[in-house]
Amino acid sequence: MGPADNLYSQIVGWAKIILPLCALGLLSTLFLLARSTTEPNEIALEEAEAIAREQRVSAPEFSGVTDEGAVVVISADTARPDKTRPDTVMVDDMRLRMDNADGSTIEITATLGEIDGRARIARFLGLARLVTSSGYEMETNGLIANLETGLVTTDGLLEIRAPFGQLTAGKVTFQMASEDISQEMLFTEGVRLLYTPQTP
Repeated sequence: MGPADNLYSQIVGWAKIILPLCALGLLSTLFLLARSTTEPNEIALEEAEAIAREQRVSAPEFSGVTDEGAVVVISADTARPDKTRPDTVMVDDMRLRMDNADGSTIEITATLGEIDGRARIARFLGLARLVTSSGYEMETNGLIANLETGLVTTDGLLEIRAPFGQLTAGKVTFQMASEDISQEMLFTEGVRLLYTPQTP
């Protein structure tokens, strides 16, 4: 079994835990309503739906290795299954750390995210922040990390703080380091650079 299959197995394993919890919450809610001597009103039904929605796993962690040997660890505050996509887990406060074979690292954080186990993709939704060990810091509206290849791509316009100044670009793609090449960053679609000379 390869590293990608191991990551998929972890996600499926979490889904197997979360889904029974959801079912247990629904059954508990039905028992509570059955014991009530009054007719269930609209407020009681809303409370039942809220209980069912809150079934989730706290502090989950997924890990794996990319094809190029980078170690990927994804953690979050909470995780819950997507009702319409059985292979996808929705997470809150998602964090990703990728350690490359050459010693460089990338850390990505976002308040919302999702992990598609079948596609081996982690999506950071909304405002996402990315920091590299080489001194780059950037914010953008969404990121996609391919957990199989280690390729990280932004969804839209981003602002970058670099060791030599500030950049803006429509898109940036990170290619993880391998035996033949070091980590690469490709800025495209309207790149602008404000160079800041280094003080001695």
